[in-house]
Amino acid sequence: MAAAPAWANEQLARSKNCLACHQIDAKVVGPAYKDVAAKYAGQPDAVAKLAQKVMKGGAGVWGPVPMPANTQVSEAEARQLVRWILS
Repeated sequence: MAAAPAWANEQLARSKNCLACHQIDAKVVGPAYKDVAAKYAGQPDAVAKLAQKVMKGGAGVWGPVPMPANTQVSEAEARQLVRWILS
């Protein structure tokens, strides 16, 4: 299985509007992706767990601001985004 170039996943994040609230290395509204990667490093269920959060939203893990559901993101896209964030 060939790995997709890193820019392809950043483009997906841009196209799904993820970068309106998140950045790779700085907190904006939501946590920086590097902080998410550090928090979930080594957790075997991280991709499945975080893909669900991407699609359905969540609250309370990173502070009081909830993450809205992203209904425009498919499960395959959510998993691809999460694998990129965790890499």
